[in-house]
Amino acid sequence: MTSPWLGWIQQLQGIAQTGLYYKNHPFDLDRYEQVQAIAAAMLAAQAQADPAMVLDLFQQDVGHATPKVDVRGVAFRDRKILLVQESSDGLWALPGGWADIGDSPSQAVEREIFEESGFTAQATGLMAVYDRANPRHGHPPAPHHSYKLFFRCELTGGQPTPSYETTAIGFFGPDEIPPLSPGRTGLAQIQRCFEHLHNPNLPPDFD
Repeated sequence: MTSPWLGWIQQLQGIAQTGLYYKNHPFDLDRYEQVQAIAAAMLAAQAQADPAMVLDLFQQDVGHATPKVDVRGVAFRDRKILLVQESSDGLWALPGGWADIGDSPSQAVEREIFEESGFTAQATGLMAVYDRANPRHGHPPAPHHSYKLFFRCELTGGQPTPSYETTAIGFFGPDEIPPLSPGRTGLAQIQRCFEHLHNPNLPPDFD
């Protein structure tokens, strides 16, 4: 799927979702449901998926449409970066995932590090807020618009322990990075993490 198509579909879905939430007239309901169904049909056609399944995915998200939040933990040991191997694709990524309701951003990333690697950690600073859809990050298209929050974290304990989400845990130098899971972590992002390691006074990145 080309990026312009996905962006248009996400905007249509966002308009429909927000309109359904704020509807002021019975006719609004019909109109926004039609817009949402059109967006689902467009995505299904582009992705060769079942339109009903895509529409159900859209309808699960209610309220004012906003980007989802993905948190990633950046931790080093002996100047090597912590990565986890994802069960879903066998590729590697910074530990992390969707933030949960009720968690602060730092709590979310500390929980994700523990669940995916077995290490306890403390978030010590924000390194970046990236727009996943920004082409410069090289992430593949996704149904939802999301922001990725990268936190510098200090490991405080624990030991490498795979989970149902991960099959291996490792530390890698800048020239040792294994094949990365492109929807989760990009090579340029890893390289930027090492730049922050060498220069802790760098300001957080954004966009």
